[in-house]
Amino acid sequence: MSAASDRRTSPIQPSLLGRIPGVAVVLVALVLGFAFGTANFFSPGNIANILMQSTILLLIALPMTVIILTEGLDLSMGAVLTFASIVLAAVTVGSGSALFGLAAAMLVGLGFGLVNGSLVALLNLPPFIVTLGTLGVAQGLSLVVTDGQSIVGIPGDVRSVYSGATLGIPHPVWIAAAAYLLVHALLYHTRFGTYVFALGGNREALKLAGVSDRAMLIAVYAFGGLMAGFAALLMTARMNSAHPTAGLGMEFDAIAAVAVGGTSFERGNGWLLGTLLGVLAVGVLRNGLNLLAVPSSAQVACIGLLVILALFIDGLRRPS
Repeated sequence: MSAASDRRTSPIQPSLLGRIPGVAVVLVALVLGFAFGTANFFSPGNIANILMQSTILLLIALPMTVIILTEGLDLSMGAVLTFASIVLAAVTVGSGSALFGLAAAMLVGLGFGLVNGSLVALLNLPPFIVTLGTLGVAQGLSLVVTDGQSIVGIPGDVRSVYSGATLGIPHPVWIAAAAYLLVHALLYHTRFGTYVFALGGNREALKLAGVSDRAMLIAVYAFGGLMAGFAALLMTARMNSAHPTAGLGMEFDAIAAVAVGGTSFERGNGWLLGTLLGVLAVGVLRNGLNLLAVPSSAQVACIGLLVILALFIDGLRRPS
């Protein structure tokens, strides 16, 4: 408990350089490599494009970090994001209210989160199995509701969420920054964060303190579902439609970003800034590969190599 608390309450220490995750080294290498290997990588438009494309991934990587800190996992997040986007689009088009659509999407995400958390916490089922099952449910519902077709006719006020800007900064960047600050505050400055670290680091101490570990697990997965529901707003606005396969696979990118960012799948060890660096690394990698016209199937393999390389660098930096 004390080790987790030290990291939670004092994320900046004299040994900061020694704690920078391997992904920071990889991120610098990627930026330099693509800057020399492509003509327009460092253009203002492309840099803005990387930041914009990374915002949706950050919105699901942040709660994924919280879930992994509890020694959990959520494989359903991409499918839930997709189904929430479909619900948002359908309700918004049908009612003419983007607010109703967002509320419906977040309720969908919350529902899946509560189901995931309840099955993991109350029935002691493995998170991998539970969320793999709900992934299939969410994906199936997306296909059934849409009959495999896109939902179009998205109102302009939804599209403006992604295309608009304030003070010259695109709205998605503002939203992503606010989400990061929110999760940072929750993890490092609230009891919720203390309990999250305890769930992964010392669950018995949490029980002795009179806190229900089961209720906390349910709350963590519910938070992940809510964030996926909210992220559906950005994804729908970006695509100007909702498609039944749009967000599938994003959970892989989110898990990769969290892993290369230095969050461990056991013992409740993690660093939220590492997740941000991981998201940027994945965004830079995908953008650079797109500029080089690398097929999307090969990009997935490259992200896998990114995970291995960042973890390898971390392993070299740890004392034996």
